Amino acid sequence: MDAVVSKRNGENVQKSMYIEEQSKKGNVISVIFSLKEEVGALAKALRLFEEKGVNLTHIESRPSHLKSGEYEFFIDLDCKSISSLEEILHSLRQEISGGVHELSRDKIKDTVPWFPRTIQDLDRFANQILSYGSELDADHPGFTDPVYRARRKEFADIAYNYRHGDDIPKVEYTEEEKNTWSVVFQELKSLYPTHACHEHNSVFPLLEEYCGYKKHNIPQLQDVCKFLQSCTGFRLRPVAGLLSSRDFLAGLAFRVFHSTQYIRHGSRPMYTPEPDVCHELLGHVPLFANPSFAQFSQEIGLASLGAPDEYIEKLATVYWFTVEFGLCKQNNDIRAFGAGLLSSFGELQYCLTEKPDLQPFDPETTANQKYPITSFQPVYFVAESFEDAKDKVRKYAVNIPRPFSLRYNAYTQSIEVLDSIKQLQDLVVNISGEMGILTHALKKLE
Repeated sequence: MDAVVSKRNGENVQKSMYIEEQSKKGNVISVIFSLKEEVGALAKALRLFEEKGVNLTHIESRPSHLKSGEYEFFIDLDCKSISSLEEILHSLRQEISGGVHELSRDKIKDTVPWFPRTIQDLDRFANQILSYGSELDADHPGFTDPVYRARRKEFADIAYNYRHGDDIPKVEYTEEEKNTWSVVFQELKSLYPTHACHEHNSVFPLLEEYCGYKKHNIPQLQDVCKFLQSCTGFRLRPVAGLLSSRDFLAGLAFRVFHSTQYIRHGSRPMYTPEPDVCHELLGHVPLFANPSFAQFSQEIGLASLGAPDEYIEKLATVYWFTVEFGLCKQNNDIRAFGAGLLSSFGELQYCLTEKPDLQPFDPETTANQKYPITSFQPVYFVAESFEDAKDKVRKYAVNIPRPFSLRYNAYTQSIEVLDSIKQLQDLVVNISGEMGILTHALKKLE
């Protein structure tokens, strides 16, 4: 969750206040905001809730990760009235906290969970990481390494300060980081010809030629982003750590992939407890350059927008067994297309042996499959092809209970909610225009 106050030239600058999605029972909403540095600011903010009869069930503060000396306040409130909430937010916006951006009104009058409507809306949740970032768990290989922890903070700061439309800052990787990349790159590249899918292998030489994929060079996210945009319109966005499933999938709906920029600890180059730049660049990026796979990934993202929590969990599981650990049939062989496999030397070998259980990909079954996150997968799902997987996911998504349909407008980079006759009529006009182009092209070929 992002803070809302920063300083420029010694002056307080108001940015935004966020409402966070909550899965608690009842009408509980979570709000995070920061205040101007003045006496009585918090008391003034809390008085607004008291005056409207809104109960606060939890409050805590923490130092802002954006600016030293500033604090963020996190509160849970029990709100049974949308109008009261609107009045409070309006007062906060006008009198105390500046701009207000809603992340969810979950479970208030059965409203649909908030989802981004424009690509700029991704700024609202991109820093709401669940784990890692600059803070590491005690069992992380870099936990006791102060140099590595400081380095992770540098990468986290890049992600925290990034906004849509910015160029991704270039990173000068250290020799130790390059050596770690070198070990991973060399080992995986030796396996790709016999273990990776055709789509991955056809793109990899282009990444070497245009994006600096080399044994002793870690590619820059900005260079890779430009390459992907020229291929499929996908783009990379730096992130400090793991996002929630809902937030991560929402990015895919806009053809945005939230990518880490840090690298795993050098003491264990073939292991990482969380996604790192090796996983992103070697596992994910080659497939995002493929039009069919890019469309498949976006379809999963679109299916997630406004979906109930239980369906988000199911979609995340489908994503896990396809985009992360998917296998597909190609020329009478089985090849890997999941990034978790393509970035893991050990599991890439293991998945094509007789040890794991291979099952046909079916979203209804796959969505309910339990999986470990700290060991090799005991079960993998094999798709007949990318197109077959995409068609099955599209049919599965139709059953997600939403009171509307969605369409991504690539021209405006926004989500169109199709819930009125007028919008459907406009869509028909657009489709008619595309069909006219198709008919004219077919006549030319004839």
